[in-house]
Amino acid sequence: MSDNGLVSLPLIQLIVGLGNPGTEYKNTRHNAGAWFVEALCQQFRLSLKLEPKFSAHHTQWTFGGKDYRILIPNTFMNHSGQAVGACAKYYHIPPEAILVAHDELDFSPGVFRFKTGGGHAGHNGLRDIIHHLHSREFHRIRLGIGHPGHKDAVSDYVLSAPSKEDKQQIRTAIQEAIPVLQKALTQPTQPLAQTQ
Repeated sequence: MSDNGLVSLPLIQLIVGLGNPGTEYKNTRHNAGAWFVEALCQQFRLSLKLEPKFSAHHTQWTFGGKDYRILIPNTFMNHSGQAVGACAKYYHIPPEAILVAHDELDFSPGVFRFKTGGGHAGHNGLRDIIHHLHSREFHRIRLGIGHPGHKDAVSDYVLSAPSKEDKQQIRTAIQEAIPVLQKALTQPTQPLAQTQ
């Protein structure tokens, strides 16, 4: 479920999904952003290929008469900025033209929100992207995964698989977010609705 605000992303050139590489992490909550990009690629029959110069899996998506770069870093989460920064530099993409999909502890499974700018709130992937881009002004899709209830439990929580019910709710949110993204990419230039 999305917020009720207007979402507009007409200047986006790069869409990134965050996660950790390898089968050990593929089904963990921290990979929700990667799940989003994988679902987008599946819907539009795109094939991600390993691009060593970006340390990422990468493809191009043509939608609405525009070309977009699609990226899933092949680095561990804490080094996500390495891949995002390399791709952005290679294609001369400014931070304001980047959209990052990531897991969000502050929202329940099934909830997603779009946001522009802001801090990293302890998310190491966002922290490293901010470091490499020297900017916070990229866009985000925040995919709710819920919170374990105590900050000391967060690390184990995000690196474990969600329950069957939670995973279905996350998947549903992803499927709802994709058409919102499609619409946002083709709207006239307007500020992205700020959310909590």
